[in-house]
Amino acid sequence: MDDATAEKKMVDLLENIRIKMNTHDGYYASAKKIAYLDSLLPITTEPNAQLNMANEKALYLLEAGDEKASVELYKIINEYVKSIPQNRAVALPSLGIALLRLAERKNCIMNHGSESCIMPIEGMGIHQDKEPAKKAIDCYKTVLTENPEDYDSRWLINIAYMTIGGYPKDVPKKWLIPGLDSPGKVKVNAFKDIAADLGIGQSCLSGGMIVDDFDNDGNLDVIYSSWSLRDPLHYFRNNGDGTFTDLSEKSHLNRFKGGLNICQTDYNNDGFLDIFILRGGWQGQGNNILQPNSLIRNNGDGTFTDVTLKSGIYSEHPTQTASWNDFNNDGWLDLFIGNESIASKDNHLCELFINNRDGTFTNVAQKIGLNINVFAKGVTSGDYDNDGWPDVFISTLGDQKVLLHNTGAKNKGLGFENVSDKAGFPPSYKEPTFSSFFFDYDNDGWLDLVMANYDFDKALSVKSALEALHPTDDPAGKIQLFHNNKNGTFTDVTKSMDMNQTVFGMGANFGDIDNDGYLDLYYGTGNPSFRSIIPNRLYKNIEGKNFVEVTNSARVGHLQKGHGVAFGDLNNDGWQDIEIKMGGAFDGDGYQSSIFLNPGQNTTNNWLGLKLEGKKSNRPGIGSKIIIKIHDGGKERMIYREMNSGGSFGCSPLRMEIGIGTAAVIDEMKIVWPASGKTQIFKNIKPNQFIKVNEEKEIYEILQINKIQFKDLQNKIIMCAPPH
Repeated sequence: MDDATAEKKMVDLLENIRIKMNTHDGYYASAKKIAYLDSLLPITTEPNAQLNMANEKALYLLEAGDEKASVELYKIINEYVKSIPQNRAVALPSLGIALLRLAERKNCIMNHGSESCIMPIEGMGIHQDKEPAKKAIDCYKTVLTENPEDYDSRWLINIAYMTIGGYPKDVPKKWLIPGLDSPGKVKVNAFKDIAADLGIGQSCLSGGMIVDDFDNDGNLDVIYSSWSLRDPLHYFRNNGDGTFTDLSEKSHLNRFKGGLNICQTDYNNDGFLDIFILRGGWQGQGNNILQPNSLIRNNGDGTFTDVTLKSGIYSEHPTQTASWNDFNNDGWLDLFIGNESIASKDNHLCELFINNRDGTFTNVAQKIGLNINVFAKGVTSGDYDNDGWPDVFISTLGDQKVLLHNTGAKNKGLGFENVSDKAGFPPSYKEPTFSSFFFDYDNDGWLDLVMANYDFDKALSVKSALEALHPTDDPAGKIQLFHNNKNGTFTDVTKSMDMNQTVFGMGANFGDIDNDGYLDLYYGTGNPSFRSIIPNRLYKNIEGKNFVEVTNSARVGHLQKGHGVAFGDLNNDGWQDIEIKMGGAFDGDGYQSSIFLNPGQNTTNNWLGLKLEGKKSNRPGIGSKIIIKIHDGGKERMIYREMNSGGSFGCSPLRMEIGIGTAAVIDEMKIVWPASGKTQIFKNIKPNQFIKVNEEKEIYEILQINKIQFKDLQNKIIMCAPPH
């Protein structure tokens, strides 16, 4: 089968799956559900059944993006149940959220600007058409008068006042949640969302984000996905002159639809980054219609080809999480996929595809006794015990967390041992968790671990309100940070590191916003509920001793639902920017993605851009260890990094961007390559430049990568697909 035939077969297969899923019993097929209810309503005469159907239809209209019709139907329902307290207690808040969504449609989406939906809402983010939000406030006033303990409504009335410029002064004191506009204890210079200005402002559903250099011109490009099989990949080439060009069609990437998450790799070691699309996450348990993943080859000529079938990597399991690494240290990248399995119902075991070094892969998981049957929501790989072999951690939704120690050194290059219990993740630890990754937050040379507690089913506004009013130790929705004890075990240090806040993290990644050499965290937040209007959150690392939230002062607290996250220096100025794929699960919850441009921080900190080129090791150098020695503030200190794309939901560049504090020179940089075990040492490196290190060369190459001045181009709205 030639490339074109194999690709067409995959494209046709995915289109057929889209059609099969678009039925009234599909969880996210809101338009079909509306049509189905419309067929039943004329023949339904029982009043309670009619009321239930009307409530369902109003919700589905909201999910489908027809907020105006949803509002009108909820008004009729509220008039009908105004004398029935138990029904009105549900109907009135529902009208409130429909009005808030209508306000967002009229203001934040159709009149989108750089400050839209950024909490605290101010400046151009304040709604021009205030009427829908004012009507929502009236709904929540009535609700809270009758039920002051309705914390959902209490949170949302504060947000609604903020949208019309009335927070905190106009919020009735008895319902005020104070401090939502506080700049915080530590201030940073405000980022600006420039995605729409650059023409990268598509309004799409939830999906993945990759920031990396796909054409090897030294500038970072942007690729993102949407989980709907109706929506194609989007590829924006960084032209290096302050503009981006949409190459989605020219590159053929628009042929490939869907993908809740995407990640980059170089599976064939040709020096051009390929794409892996993950599908079916959150969707595979209900309708038994499974979506396959796709491996997309970068042809090196500006085009891409789906090679899933030819590569042998085809499988049908619901997933959104995977990690590329050289698990057998043979110099070729392998793939670990975490699938979503409900132990009592399904058998969607995790997969380990070993690279056959000829463009094909073999799933060896069961062959080597790796029978991991969990509802995986985050997979990360890294060498947590510094034995030279990449290990795997799996974050799960309600199952035991899984740490797999790579025993390749004593198993002819391939083997894993489940060490979850020994490492400090016993069977009793079954908190639902989502995105996860290894990173060395305190620069001690040992990879630590972070994951985010998550709640899929409940509106998150309640917890956010309670957290703001009455902080507790309840773990629901909070980040969970584990310190590496350097002996194969981990200790939960969440509270001692001041990370005890509600986050509800979905997408997440790490980077260094101020080049102090310590890794900061950014979380995309939310869940499918329309009432889950909560900000994304940014945490600054304070010398590895604690984390401080800087969301408000950084102006990155987006209230829409955040998914794939990347840290990448798009304008090559030495300051890492933050890129995030926005949008929710339903057709009516699409939103523009964000590129938060870092203006530079009030520091004299320096940096180094590092690109690796493996020869015996895999070409992008994934798994390589970078150890930097500097003198910062008169004191010697070390900075440790391991080459990877960061978090499990969103991918940062495979061009390492390393802050080095105030050091005027890098005294020594050591690179330990994974396959060869070779150690290279470079001394007295000047900062504030980009360099490339080849595994076989003892002299690094200075890359001529120019700083970019972004231009204010369009600020116009482009829809991935119109709401139904």
